[in-house]
Amino acid sequence: MITVSIYYHTYTVVLMFIFLVLILFHAFSVSANTFSATESLTISSNKTILSRSEIFELGFFNPPSSSRWYLGIWYKKVSTRTYVWVANRDNPLLSSNGTLNISDNNLVIFDQSDTPVWSTNLTEGEVRSPVVAELLDNGNFVLRHLINNNDPDGFLWQSFDFPTDTLLPEMRLGWDHKTERDRFLRSWKTPDDPSSGDFFTKLKTKGFPEFYVCSKDSIIYRSGPWNGIRFSSSPETKPLDYIVYNFTATNEEVSYSYLITKTNIYERVRLSSAGLLERLTWIETAQSWKQLWYSPKDLCDNYKECGSYGYCDSNTSPICNCIKGFGPGNEQPWTLRDDSAGCVRKTRLSCDGRDGFVPLKKMKLPDTTGTTVDRGIGLKECEERCLKDCNCTAFANTDIRNGGSGCVIWTGEIFDIKNFAKGGQDLFVRLAATDLG
Repeated sequence: MITVSIYYHTYTVVLMFIFLVLILFHAFSVSANTFSATESLTISSNKTILSRSEIFELGFFNPPSSSRWYLGIWYKKVSTRTYVWVANRDNPLLSSNGTLNISDNNLVIFDQSDTPVWSTNLTEGEVRSPVVAELLDNGNFVLRHLINNNDPDGFLWQSFDFPTDTLLPEMRLGWDHKTERDRFLRSWKTPDDPSSGDFFTKLKTKGFPEFYVCSKDSIIYRSGPWNGIRFSSSPETKPLDYIVYNFTATNEEVSYSYLITKTNIYERVRLSSAGLLERLTWIETAQSWKQLWYSPKDLCDNYKECGSYGYCDSNTSPICNCIKGFGPGNEQPWTLRDDSAGCVRKTRLSCDGRDGFVPLKKMKLPDTTGTTVDRGIGLKECEERCLKDCNCTAFANTDIRNGGSGCVIWTGEIFDIKNFAKGGQDLFVRLAATDLG
């Protein structure tokens, strides 16, 4: 009897221990990927929300050597803590007393005084009760109606509409004209400070759309327009069979996104606190992020590096060159490698049908601010149209696939042109007949 009693007591202790472990596990992680109006997420409880396949995790965090707290999303399946979204980046909690609740059908972060520091800001007319928040496997944190509303078009609010410094697969950057929402990246202030930094992306939607990376009010880098395959500034980017790129330019939307078609591949685009735009992929064997692409790479990526009618080639010395038919705008600064004056035309255009065009091969197309686009015509008709317009200075295809199609025309000065060793596309610059040689 004594032996049986000892075994029974030991068995009871083991069961109690397992039960205690389960309770503690639940205390540190909400088991479901949803968050309802009856729940609270507090800093003190260390609770988090996991996506269904436990790819992403949402919770409160504070950066190293900081007493400020933020609500953020990071990779759960990546050993290096990597944040992809921050809610209250510019309104941090100043102590470890903070709570996330659903209040009046909105997600709200309250500080220690129960004062809201961040909210989804939905109006009463936009929502009907009840609502639930959910962290999806693609990293999107969404607010939706509780019943019969899993359609992405029915989301009441989603974090994908308010990016911080990271573009994830299925997330879109650019303009939604229906909602007048501009989705853009803004860097962290420093590597350990998620507040809004100096660098941000900007999508120009008129004419021939392209992205700019800016610092305050200055453009520092330009992506070049979408050429049907990629942005023209990155011809060296190798096509990967597991990534599908998508650029949409319609009356309703101008946006860029990408899709990963294989599982267990984690990839992201980030605008760093130093202004570097980079694509990164997680290498499991090395337990680190590998940089697949970045920009700017060299001086030729600097915006307007060689001024008007000059093109940049990192394989020449000096790196700035004048297009055929043009000469340095200021000879002495040019020899001193001050290329801001750019190049000037040697012979004025006649505009009487005798002008022609010099083809520049393997180029990053000029800044597209002053362009007109017609995707319905080919290169020959594009040339004819340019010759009939005395203000036209250059033209090119809008799409390089299948031999090229579409027409983009520049009027006025052209600038921020780069020559590549391989890749790029043809640009046709207008010259007077005497300069065609």
